[in-house]
Amino acid sequence: MDINLKRMFIPAIVALISVSALFVIRGIAFRLLHKWAERTETKIDDMVIKSLKTPSIYWCIAIGLYIGVAISELPERYVFYFSKTIHVIVILSITIATANLSGKIFKNYIQKSSLPIPTTGLAYGILKGTILVIGLLIILSVLGISITPLITALGVGGLAVALALQDTLANLFAGIHILVEKSVRVGDFIRLETGQEGYVEDITWRTTRIRMLPNNMVIIPNSKLSQSIVTNYYLPEKRMSIQIPISVSYSSDPEIVERTLIEEAKKAAGEIPGLLGDPEPMARFVPGFGESSLDFTLVCHVKEVTDQYPVQHELRKRIFKRFKAEGIEIPFPHRTVYLREEKEWKT
Repeated sequence: MDINLKRMFIPAIVALISVSALFVIRGIAFRLLHKWAERTETKIDDMVIKSLKTPSIYWCIAIGLYIGVAISELPERYVFYFSKTIHVIVILSITIATANLSGKIFKNYIQKSSLPIPTTGLAYGILKGTILVIGLLIILSVLGISITPLITALGVGGLAVALALQDTLANLFAGIHILVEKSVRVGDFIRLETGQEGYVEDITWRTTRIRMLPNNMVIIPNSKLSQSIVTNYYLPEKRMSIQIPISVSYSSDPEIVERTLIEEAKKAAGEIPGLLGDPEPMARFVPGFGESSLDFTLVCHVKEVTDQYPVQHELRKRIFKRFKAEGIEIPFPHRTVYLREEKEWKT
């Protein structure tokens, strides 16, 4: 009995010492890696260190257990089970670390590059899910489980699940379609056919979230979004033109009005945030002759859609002051009414 206890006690002590030593080595290694990462400009090394910090704990435990089992005199059957368990733990931890690291690197790379690929929750989830599925298949093969019957069962079960989750799958594939087509991207300012407009915050596996200017969130199913008419103010570029209607009196000289509008718009281009000087502002005698006024349209360009409101606000104030200084009148609507006397009408 004492001999059996001794045979079990020694491997346990060896395993414990091995784990403790590995933890010490791990701590020193991560300390050195953190110091090295602080001296580098790239963030990839920080992401690698952060992703490996938790899985490395399981690796230390797995290696210590493996050393203890290797020097023990346990029956071969138990050694086999211990080895399989250790392999599963190591593969699972590596899979999780790889999924987390690849997701972080994917987000960092897309944000730094000029590639028009959105870093959405859906894209991030697909990437991590693919890696996790591959890791699960590796674990099954290590355990000696045949994958073919499992795939067959999943095929039959998947058909039943697909019929039960038609709406969910429709939203999922609609989200993938939106990502691939790139008609709506995270960060774009869009307007729905129902009238809501705002910035696209995220495209998840089921819904698209749009943050409106009042800071409210509109949540729309991906299938509805893919079927609706959407105006994307960031395609093909953020810059857009705005048209400001301006009416003056019939006594005004159109040439003077046109020159005044262009001068004020050019002067404001360097002073009003968001107003662009290139392309140059234009003033057109359109729509032309109104019922009570001469109607002009001032065409300017702004950096993006949300700049149009403060730009129009400031431009209208400047134009109003300039018209007063130039003596250009902005008329009130008026009509001329002719009355006939009743006796004249009868004759």
